[in-house]
Amino acid sequence: MTFQVGLTGDFLTPDGRIGWGDIGLSLLADDPGVEHRFLEVTEGEIPPEQLAGLDALVGLLPRVTARSLEQADRLRVVARFGVGYDNVDVPAVTANGTLLTITRDAVARPVAQAALALVLGISHRLRDKDRLVREHRWQDRLDHMGTGLTGRTLGFVGWGNIGRTVSTMFAPLGMRQIAHDPYADTAAAAAAGVELGDLHTVLAGADIVLVTAALTEGTRGLVDAAALERMKPTAFLVNVARGPIVDQDALAAALSTGSIAGAALDVFREEPPAPDDPILSAPNTLFSPHATCWTDELGLANGTAAIRAALDVRDARRPPHVVNPEAFAHPALRHLR
Repeated sequence: MTFQVGLTGDFLTPDGRIGWGDIGLSLLADDPGVEHRFLEVTEGEIPPEQLAGLDALVGLLPRVTARSLEQADRLRVVARFGVGYDNVDVPAVTANGTLLTITRDAVARPVAQAALALVLGISHRLRDKDRLVREHRWQDRLDHMGTGLTGRTLGFVGWGNIGRTVSTMFAPLGMRQIAHDPYADTAAAAAAGVELGDLHTVLAGADIVLVTAALTEGTRGLVDAAALERMKPTAFLVNVARGPIVDQDALAAALSTGSIAGAALDVFREEPPAPDDPILSAPNTLFSPHATCWTDELGLANGTAAIRAALDVRDARRPPHVVNPEAFAHPALRHLR
């Protein structure tokens, strides 16, 4: 029986091109035992009929719910194109005998580069300076001085795989690095020169607060109004993780009152944010549509890793970076060695 792989339709542009460029599809196209197709769904919940007959799903943003799985008798792996999996009902896929994998190794460097870009962009006020040129206001550049980073403090909310990679990239900038992460590898932090502390200490001490934590029930709303009040009025908040970790209304209020200096967001509470969302009119902001790290490098690395995870399952191998290892106990997956 041919191994059937589906890819969510949001990989494609409206005219049918793969918007990411090369995502490693040659691994499927060159394998005579595999057939692949793009699903119609580009957003929201995946309808159950679109998963019927699939052995593997390579998914970007559409949601995999219990309802999505109602006809997914053959589906053995959902390979996420990325590391976040808040769009997948983990208990439901586990009960279905379906593995959920993420592309942990492929994401770290591109997301770290995105964090660096946003930190430099907001601290150097690139949005303001771009506007000065476009509006023929060259003479106003003295009114838009940036904030240098050397000797200042970078504070992490979350110091996992991505945080560690960011630390390496920021090391040449000569910044002190502090982090809050109850699950951090203390030996790795010490070796990287990163000081671990509680959330309040990190927020109060940082000139740049960088959110790189995973979205869990423990981190949802973690950076709330009280947390923002602990930040320096000269500090910037940068979020490259997930929008709901930060109380977005509280952030908009803090920016509007000047209690913090600015914010750069790649992620939002709702995506896209509503046109009247207060965050969009808050001052001293830099935004990206959850796409700062979207590069050809990320597309190829993520796609290749996700497709290889699917093929591992086809070939009776346990793929790396499985989110729900308890699923291996399901009768449909006991063949995996």
